Amino acid sequence: MDEATIAANKRIGRLVLEDMWGKGRLDIADAYYAPDYVDHVGKGPEAGEVRGAAGIKQAVTMFRTAFPDLTYTVEDEIAEGDLVMARFSARGTHLGTFLGVAPTGRSITYTGIDVNRIRDGRIVQSWVQYDALGLLQQLGVVGAIPGM
Repeated sequence: MDEATIAANKRIGRLVLEDMWGKGRLDIADAYYAPDYVDHVGKGPEAGEVRGAAGIKQAVTMFRTAFPDLTYTVEDEIAEGDLVMARFSARGTHLGTFLGVAPTGRSITYTGIDVNRIRDGRIVQSWVQYDALGLLQQLGVVGAIPGM
């Protein structure tokens, strides 16, 4: 894969984190997610596969409804071949219901890793791992682990 394509893929990875997730620009989903897109969501609190642009819009809407001021910052990026990895941090305020948890008004922060497979300028697969336990602890859903 040539350097220009790798640079373009990194731009797409950054754009979806900072603008779609971080600013709520759902129109980006239609432009940058393939129709057969699948997000291989881990075993976090919102476990399950997300498919297509409609699925990713629903996932973003769930987070942005709960944390309307949510922002994402890409801390590091690595790209090789058709894969782009971003280490990110996120910040927001819990002002809406999140996974059944009523708004707490608490400020939250979490970090994560987002890996996207990009073909022909569109994301076809994602693997995301984020500190879901830390987020749930900040919301008071899960207590601190003794001795840690």
